[in-house]
Amino acid sequence: MVIILVVLFFVGGCLLVYMLHEAFLNNVIEHQLSFSDFPKSLGSVSIFFISDIHRRKISDKIINPVKGKADIVVIGGDLTEKGVPFERVKANLMKLKQIGPVYFVWGNNDYEVDYHKLDAILLELGIKVLDNTAVTFESDQGEKLSLLGVDDLNQERDRLDLALVDAEENSFKILASHYPDITEKILSKHEIRLVLSGHTHGGQIHILGYSPKERGELKRLDNTILLISNGYGTTTIPLRLGAPAECHLITLSSEF
Repeated sequence: MVIILVVLFFVGGCLLVYMLHEAFLNNVIEHQLSFSDFPKSLGSVSIFFISDIHRRKISDKIINPVKGKADIVVIGGDLTEKGVPFERVKANLMKLKQIGPVYFVWGNNDYEVDYHKLDAILLELGIKVLDNTAVTFESDQGEKLSLLGVDDLNQERDRLDLALVDAEENSFKILASHYPDITEKILSKHEIRLVLSGHTHGGQIHILGYSPKERGELKRLDNTILLISNGYGTTTIPLRLGAPAECHLITLSSEF
């Protein structure tokens, strides 16, 4: 009996260490996506996407490998949560700014803090908040790419219609939303080619391969392509199993 208890204690300890390891990984997952209607004159465009940072301090292990490789950075919400010092949030943002211009969409946990102060920090650091708005990039030949962002869907702050109005009508459209469920509001006529999202943490902990939420993935839907990230941080408990921490370097180009 004692031997069995020792074995169980040892196995449990090893599992706990492994779950901590998965929670604090610094994986940068690379994706190469090509589209028939991507503006050829833009060449290729690379986006560093990170979501659900929560309480984590961003490591140089994800910053250094993507310096010079990403054109822009997109934060997919839950940059912070209740109890996280604003000094840590600001330090994380300063690190992301080393990569390139930073764009941000609100997540549900971002509203747990003094979001007016958070908004002021974002403004101070020159970070563009995509709260039902869009920003458009144009090549020297006049071809355009629009990055749209919607506010927190959980609080019914999202207004995809306003973001679409703000985007250039004939541009290649990418949408950032903390919630992957935004895809239920996307119509074919919106011509949104890619959605970047997080929120689910990829289920965070899978027991015997099962969790209420799916693991993060890149999948083709009828109306768009959807990226759901496992996220970089965790909430409640800093443990992961079967859904390792991750962020993404996404390179977009024309098929031809």
